[in-house]
Amino acid sequence: MVFIAGKLMANMLPNKVIRMPYTNWSFSLNPGPFNLKEHVVTAMLAGTASASAGFEILTMSKVFYHKDIPLLPAMLLVLSVQVACLSLTLHEPEKRVKGKLSRYQFFIIVIVVIFTYSIVPVYLFPSVTALSFVCWIWKDSITAQQIGSGFNGLGIGSFALDWITMSSYLDSPLAVPAFVVVNMMAGFILILYVLIPLSYWNNAYDAKRFPIFSSSIFDIDGQFYNVSRVLDEKSLTFNEEAYNSYSKLYFSASLIYSYGFTIASFTSSISHVALFYGRSLWLQFVNSYQCQMQDVHTRLMKQNYESIPRWWFYSLLFSMIGFAILVCEIFSDQLQLRYWGVVLACALVFIFLLPEGVMMATTSSEFSIKLLLEILIGYLQSGKPIANIAFTTYGSTAINTAKYFTMDMKRAYYMKIPPKVMFFIQILGNILACVVSFSVGWWTLQSVKNICYPELLPKGSPWTCPWERRSFAIGVTWGVIGPIRMFYPHGTYSIIFIFIIIGLLAPVGVWMLSRVYPQKTWIKLINWPVIFSVGTIVPPGTPVNVWSWFITGLIFNYFVFRRFKGWWARYNYVLSAGLDSGATFLTIIVTLFLQFRGIYGPDWWGLEMDDHCPLAHCPTAPGVIVKGCPVIN
Repeated sequence: MVFIAGKLMANMLPNKVIRMPYTNWSFSLNPGPFNLKEHVVTAMLAGTASASAGFEILTMSKVFYHKDIPLLPAMLLVLSVQVACLSLTLHEPEKRVKGKLSRYQFFIIVIVVIFTYSIVPVYLFPSVTALSFVCWIWKDSITAQQIGSGFNGLGIGSFALDWITMSSYLDSPLAVPAFVVVNMMAGFILILYVLIPLSYWNNAYDAKRFPIFSSSIFDIDGQFYNVSRVLDEKSLTFNEEAYNSYSKLYFSASLIYSYGFTIASFTSSISHVALFYGRSLWLQFVNSYQCQMQDVHTRLMKQNYESIPRWWFYSLLFSMIGFAILVCEIFSDQLQLRYWGVVLACALVFIFLLPEGVMMATTSSEFSIKLLLEILIGYLQSGKPIANIAFTTYGSTAINTAKYFTMDMKRAYYMKIPPKVMFFIQILGNILACVVSFSVGWWTLQSVKNICYPELLPKGSPWTCPWERRSFAIGVTWGVIGPIRMFYPHGTYSIIFIFIIIGLLAPVGVWMLSRVYPQKTWIKLINWPVIFSVGTIVPPGTPVNVWSWFITGLIFNYFVFRRFKGWWARYNYVLSAGLDSGATFLTIIVTLFLQFRGIYGPDWWGLEMDDHCPLAHCPTAPGVIVKGCPVIN
């Protein structure tokens, strides 16, 4: 969009100089051709990451805890929390080979085709997002539907014909190296087709009383956990007496291993980075700190542009930390978080930014410190769910913002964009995106009836909030009931913490083998942090999401890459960007002009964004009564 708009403006705007009254400043409406640097800077301004991340706190509070946070503290909270290869492809002069498409022509064709096709899964036939034939054949079998459901089961034989389904949880499969795709699938197969079936059909932790695959939380009777029964309505704090008289909290088998793999991905990342990159990182840090590293990019940047003064960074850092502390102290009743929580969250970001950045740089995958933050604040401040969400959001958003800020600065470094320009673009982009995103999010939250409750929404409604529902389950687990009662030392699921040790030790074997057999380069491609990272997205990511992603990624980044390397080098990333762009444009248009008006498509069987496996969510334990499920005697 930026490229098209920039080209149009360069060709259509008059070359007229406008002078500002009473100043010496002037500017031209059309200073010249739309160039690569302008494109990159504008795209970074528009694509500033994590600008409305704090809004999750407001959603959790209003939708699931039924407590409104007023407009002013909500706005201040969100405010306080708060791509180069394609650009080169579009701007590079390219002589089209006779009989072949240029990359720009190919890009436009892909956008038009996927834009046209996406009306089918987005509006006309949402059920195409998960075609589960096993369920259609065995309509009355709970076990068959648990095996075949793409949304609520193991997804065997289920597939999707929708790009958004493929890329919604794991980003574009075309942009990920083949070895990462294979590692991810190894983790997916391990968790979904080994550990979950073994636990479920052996009824470990009463697993048969609950769905086999779900991110929801349950009571002993197999019903959704009624959080309001264990919370004080006014203060939103934990009521232990009510908890003891109601029920312990229970997970599905899939959610148990999701927590375990997430913990293992975190600890294995630390171990992996220390073993494989520890020495080189230390040497690079020493050389960089002593200004001994002067590559060609550094020399060119120093010759042409002024560096950003360090006090700019320090001023921004301490002023924003102070602002966050002030917001939490003034609105402590609503947010339940005090100043020490903000300071602790920032300290953890300083510690873990480097290893997460290394994982992102080497595998395009990343571990998440979110679960660590939830566990930590759960032990320190148990029984306060909003405090848990606020602390987690401050920490996770800060590390993501720092990471993407660094990535943008690195891109600008290679594009030779002035550092000071990038600094102001990042600040301006965060503020603008924060205001716009908050406004849209606040309006949506107030105007969409039954938002985040799929069972109460109209057929075809997209407002189901899968990530928020998982975050709610996590918030109840760590923030309301707390890790002491759920996990170590007295909890039902204490075994989960064994994944801390598993994660730490898993990379050691690979590292030792790589030292013994240095000539076997494939050994270093075994990446346990990536294998374990599947736990961070499954659930709410479903088998149909992952299988579609895996098959597409393997076809293009292994088979096409090996057999048609020239085509892959010329078109692969352009195809990825075109598919993302076209599908996104169509989704935005349908959302704004149809779904916001309550128009969800033709009323027929295929309108539901469902795989039509109604029994997949049913328990198989005798005597458990769940609405819509047969009772097993």
